[in-house]
Amino acid sequence: MPIKRIFSIVEDVKRGIENLSIEDLKAELDDPELLLADIREIQERVDLGTIPGSKHVPRGMLEFWADPASPYYRDWFDREDKRVVLFCAGGGRSALAAKALGEMGFTNVAHLEAGFTGWQQAGEDVEDVGTTSRWVRRTP
Repeated sequence: MPIKRIFSIVEDVKRGIENLSIEDLKAELDDPELLLADIREIQERVDLGTIPGSKHVPRGMLEFWADPASPYYRDWFDREDKRVVLFCAGGGRSALAAKALGEMGFTNVAHLEAGFTGWQQAGEDVEDVGTTSRWVRRTP
């Protein structure tokens, strides 16, 4: 059986989750209850910055941080109906992550379809994480 193409899988997943535009996300940013989760790798966050107000939730740890029974649990995921908006670089990883949280029982999850790249290209504010992170910024 041939390998199914990842972008085909992502497009299938997007049909079953909430996909936010940049304008949609901007309308939610003032909500103090919002968990805006940057699921990119730490080096992406340090090198490129992030959406202001986001928490770093590495994709590889998302489900472990969201599960109250896990020793890695973070109380950012304090309720199954908490509004969680995920973003990655281009919207693929965050779509898959939104699906995973939904399968865990979270009921108010969405992702930024354009990703951080779209946010940045739209000229939106970017927080410089490199100046405050303990991680080192790579030089090209």
